[in-house]
Amino acid sequence: MPAVRCNPIVNRDAALLPARPDMPQDKPLIPDILIDVSRLVWRVWKGRLPTGIDRVCLAYVDHFGPRGHAVIQYREWRAVLTFVDSQALFALLGAGGPRFRRRLIALLAKAVPRGVASRPRAGALYLNIGHTGLDSTGLPTWIARHGLRAIHLIHDLIPINAPEFCRPGEAEKHRRRMTNALLSASGIIANSAVTLEDLQRFAVEQDLSCPPGIAAWLAGHQLPVDVTPIPADRPYFVTIGTIEGRKNHILLLRLGQRLVRRLGAGTPRLVIVGQRGWEAEHARAMLDRGLGLDGVVHEMGGCGDAELARLIKGARAVLMPSFTEGFGLPVVEALQLGTPVIASDLPVFREIAGNIPTYIASFDSVGWEQAIVDFCGNSPERTRQIEAIQSYHAPDWATHFAAVEQYLAALPERVSTDVRPK
Repeated sequence: MPAVRCNPIVNRDAALLPARPDMPQDKPLIPDILIDVSRLVWRVWKGRLPTGIDRVCLAYVDHFGPRGHAVIQYREWRAVLTFVDSQALFALLGAGGPRFRRRLIALLAKAVPRGVASRPRAGALYLNIGHTGLDSTGLPTWIARHGLRAIHLIHDLIPINAPEFCRPGEAEKHRRRMTNALLSASGIIANSAVTLEDLQRFAVEQDLSCPPGIAAWLAGHQLPVDVTPIPADRPYFVTIGTIEGRKNHILLLRLGQRLVRRLGAGTPRLVIVGQRGWEAEHARAMLDRGLGLDGVVHEMGGCGDAELARLIKGARAVLMPSFTEGFGLPVVEALQLGTPVIASDLPVFREIAGNIPTYIASFDSVGWEQAIVDFCGNSPERTRQIEAIQSYHAPDWATHFAAVEQYLAALPERVSTDVRPK
């Protein structure tokens, strides 16, 4: 691989200055932090349960929201809400609920006209945490026109590196996202060193410059740790994540069939926690038709934090047989609760969890079957994990945002308004 043409990671001791109070409404200037909440608005509007990326977006709203303004975009239309309207929207996104649509319409009916009359201050920080609108050429143009310092959080390059696991057309769409991110960003936050390296490699392949970047691990959702495990009449395992091709649920379902033939009534149960996604037709068909898995596999589209914590706490292990991942929050959440993890041998898992999990190649069905059987009892490997977990220190949001604050404060005040390839 050729040398990466990327500016070094910035990590200087500094802190962001607090945002200025809201300006007069005739020609208001937007204070220093703009937070794009378009993804959250759309997800809550559709009534979808929050994904890992959604939770990261909410964490950024919680941290930067009290001193920031909301940005909403739809196709080529964008608005920056006033401070007061932004605070109301942030609170509404956090609350959700059955009346969300009605309250959102009432809020935006007044907030949007006021937002259209506002203009961002040149040099303000624009935070895009959920890849929102990055495939649109209009977003880099809008960023350049207003002289904003855009900061994009990159979660993964999976559609580019493993397009076979994504919806048709997603690879090209993601190429546009990453290209536009590189062209428009003053800085990049990556969720892991692996993701940052993937982006740097993509920049080299596209002959693009890479802005200063930082790898800042994400924190798992704060599940309650002082919970009572769910009672079970036999051992069970949990896998967490959207049911999609790259998560490799099909491996676990086929193993379930083999274990039924091998162990009969003693077959351990598998609990699948996650919404149904894409490129997983075989897995969905097996779930719908049963095919010998009745009473063995339990599918849960989602559950509350306390119930999820109880499920993980009582499991013999959390299973992560993914072919590829951008991070892996279920690994963090399992280790936080003291539950062993059996996972694919992926670089990002080793980055965030070290040598604690039991690693098995995602295609090694024999190895997975034996590990599951062994973990039904107190095998030496499971005992090793339980002991190793005692020294595990999970990523937390305080550490994440401390690094991000220092990084943002070190960025240059001025940015280029040139969005052409370098």
